[in-house]
This record gives sequence, C-alpha cells and structure tokens, in this order.
Amino acid sequence: MTKTLMILAELVVINWALILTAAMVRSKMWKPSGLLAALGNRDKQEECTGFPARTERAARNMLDNMVLFTALVLVASAAGVTSPEVELGARIFFWARVVYIPIYMIGIPVARTAVWALSIVGMGMIFAAIARALY
Repeated sequence: MTKTLMILAELVVINWALILTAAMVRSKMWKPSGLLAALGNRDKQEECTGFPARTERAARNMLDNMVLFTALVLVASAAGVTSPEVELGARIFFWARVVYIPIYMIGIPVARTAVWALSIVGMGMIFAAIARALY
C-alpha cells in the first residue's frame, strides 16, 4: 500500500468521526428528547442553526471533497503514478481538511475558504502528477 492510499484511509476515519460528531451535536438540540429523537425517523425535526448547523455543513463538505480526492488517489494508484507530487498533494489535502473542520465548526469564514482552497491545491497537484505521467 502506498502512503497516499494510507492518507486516504486515515481521511475515511476522520470523515466517519466527523459524521458521528455532527449527528451527536445536532441531536442534542432536538426537543424534547434529544438523543432519543435521533433514534426515530426525525420527520418533523426543526432546522438547526449555529454550531450544530456548521458542524453538519462541515461533514457534508468533507463528504463532497472526499469523493473527488478518492477518485484522484485511486486513479493515481491504478495508473501506477507514485511521484512525490502525488504524496505531497495528498498530504496538503489531508492537513488542510484537518484544519478546515474546526475552523468551519467554530465559524471563521475567510480562514475557512482559504484552507478549503489549499485543499483544492492539493488535489490539483495530484491531478497534475497524473496528467504528466500519462500524457
């Protein structure tokens, strides 16, 4: 297994933890039963705001970006592209996402966008390495 694939596996664990965190944070705001309401169908739960909403959006954003990152990492792996740029791009994506999560949850708008953009740079590096190797 390459280091890049291990980074992907580590991000899956972080993503799963974020999804669980978002669910727990949101369930605490539900009235009257909180966690008990989370066990039901939640058909009539009110929309959340503030910290619970930001946590939920951070989890959704992580899922959206993980789809793209996973595709790039798997293409690189399947094509045998193991250049240092692939690993560096994956590390940049990883650390940008690790930093992004609390920034989004806390609610720091400009920093959130800057860190998100840095994660996109990481994915761009992976794509560029694949393109250079295959063309």
